[in-house]
Amino acid sequence: MESTLGALLPLFLTERAAGRAVALGVLVHTAGSTYQRPGALLCIAADGQYAGLISGGCLEGDLAEHAREVIAGAPARSVIYDLRNPHDLLWGLGAGCEGEMHILLVRVGPQERWEPLTHLAEAYAAHRPTAIGLVSASEDPGMALGALALLGTGAQHALPDDAHAALERAIDLTQPSEFAVPGRYRLFLLPLALPPRLLLLGAGPDALPVARLAAELHWKVTVVDHRSAHASPARFPAAERVLTVSAEHLLSGLEVNGFQAAVVMTHQLQADCDYLRALARTNVPYIGLLGPAARAERLLEDLGEDARTLRTRLHAPVGLDLGGRSPQAIALSIVAEILAFLQGKTGGAAAPR
Repeated sequence: MESTLGALLPLFLTERAAGRAVALGVLVHTAGSTYQRPGALLCIAADGQYAGLISGGCLEGDLAEHAREVIAGAPARSVIYDLRNPHDLLWGLGAGCEGEMHILLVRVGPQERWEPLTHLAEAYAAHRPTAIGLVSASEDPGMALGALALLGTGAQHALPDDAHAALERAIDLTQPSEFAVPGRYRLFLLPLALPPRLLLLGAGPDALPVARLAAELHWKVTVVDHRSAHASPARFPAAERVLTVSAEHLLSGLEVNGFQAAVVMTHQLQADCDYLRALARTNVPYIGLLGPAARAERLLEDLGEDARTLRTRLHAPVGLDLGGRSPQAIALSIVAEILAFLQGKTGGAAAPR
């Protein structure tokens, strides 16, 4: 599941620092064609500002009106939008989504100890798996809509042992799930989707747009180069880390197995070969190599036995065939291919939502 938390955090942290409560919107159910899937998040401030998207911008204004009431102290509420009638134009906008969405709105402020957003933000910053549970429907007077359970920190509302066990299991899932007690309540279980970690081996000018585009997706980017003049944090403000590390010391200086993707792009044949040799001894699932196919074959020949463990993971030339030649277009093709790989897609035409 793609992480949507990163987009929310700047607004949440600003409002929390000012002592102002926000509303957290959680998409808990969909039917038909919708912009997002269950688990998508939205943070709404009292002044109507919002971060994240649940629709393409069609519904967020109306949700902000509901959010103001929740922020002001009204109980958590479930807001339902059913757009499946093609003859209904949503408030004259003609949204055309033809789907149904159930959004749970809960207050997050000092009275709630800023949960669950503080819990999620801390886990996100530490790249630590976690999960939360929210009561998304209830017929039990003792189980309020929006009641919260946090993995590893206890619960703000007493939940039975079987519900806590379901929450523990949720951390191993990649998609939200549901725990239901028939006739009583439903618990929406949301595992934190951690952002991918991307390792760029090479900090030349064409690495700059790759780092920027990946950061736009809220990926965690580490840039490495053996040349200190290239590996300058000032050149890569969007990167989480920028390091001067040679291929010889890459595995001792960095926990490379923690990355989901690596791209080798030093533009130096020997440096590329050395970094590929280091990556061959890791379990990084996606390894991209900049440059033409003939160059890649020459490097694989030079790697000898190490090439055997690389071939099934190596994408060379790296990137989807989008036809562009500029550094920005090549960066787009690289990031697009990595995204498709991480989502289990081929990078073909978009499937119906």
